[in-house]
Amino acid sequence: MEAELVTRLNIPFTGIPAAGVHGVGLRALPGNLLRLMRGTLASRRILKDFRPDVLLFTGGYVAVPMALAARRYPSLLYVPDIEPGLALKVLARFADCIALTAEDSKAYFSKAKKLVVSGYPTRPEFAAWTRESGRKAIGLNDNLPVLLVFGGSKGARSINRALIAALPDLLPHTQIVHISGQLDWNEVDSARQNLTPELLANYHPYAYLHEEMGAALASADLAVSRAGASSLGEYPLFGLPAILVPYPHAWRYQKVNADYLAKHGAAQIIEDGQLPSVLTATVLALLQDVQKLDSMRRAMRSMAKPEAASTIASLLRDLAAAGKGVPAHD
Repeated sequence: MEAELVTRLNIPFTGIPAAGVHGVGLRALPGNLLRLMRGTLASRRILKDFRPDVLLFTGGYVAVPMALAARRYPSLLYVPDIEPGLALKVLARFADCIALTAEDSKAYFSKAKKLVVSGYPTRPEFAAWTRESGRKAIGLNDNLPVLLVFGGSKGARSINRALIAALPDLLPHTQIVHISGQLDWNEVDSARQNLTPELLANYHPYAYLHEEMGAALASADLAVSRAGASSLGEYPLFGLPAILVPYPHAWRYQKVNADYLAKHGAAQIIEDGQLPSVLTATVLALLQDVQKLDSMRRAMRSMAKPEAASTIASLLRDLAAAGKGVPAHD
């Protein structure tokens, strides 16, 4: 997924062999350790060829081999989620500076480290979208509110299926922009074809959105999604209230993200298993409660940090200047 997005922007991309070692079975562990060693060797070759002035890490076990190989290079670790996972905690040991999405993340790191609350960086083109231009780009009208539903870059099957079942009850009351992900597109497309013409006019399904994602976010009155790190940056930027459905089959970082936004009055949470039974009622109740929705919108917007990308860039420039280039031993 990352390779496709990076090369789409004409930025050179090089993959690094890597594998997780935490929580894997004994049969898989030797092979994963071998891949970690191969990744470290590959990282050393990349460092020799690329000769970076500074490194930026954003987490995941794929970054660990590079962190091991680049111990003497200045580096910045950016922590997207509120609570860091194991790989991020390992990377934090090597980082000269750690940038955080939110103040709450400071509790997970040593006070000896340089911690900066930068906010979550968002694409600069997002700033150009308005409610009016977004709705025009997607073909929405002002007669009904807009519900944005998506499950992240790969989609979310439980959200997709709960929405499909709810379409007949929701579409008379709201326009829906549904970004399903590629995996469930055939199922979504089949459901679309079974809608009456009246309901179909309010349904706008997509497998994925690239440049138009800003239009979808700017157009919406309410979002239903997982609680990945992007919800901590993109929703506040647009002041978009959300119903969050944390992914239940992984580390609890999505639950922590959702709790953070709910604690500030910007979101409501639905557990994944409850989704089919409560989605329709929860969405309609919020869309019909203008005062509640306005309160959530203000709360969400109050957490926006539109300068986050510039802050991280400034930190990287400072580290590069202080590091004075490639270590002599390399």
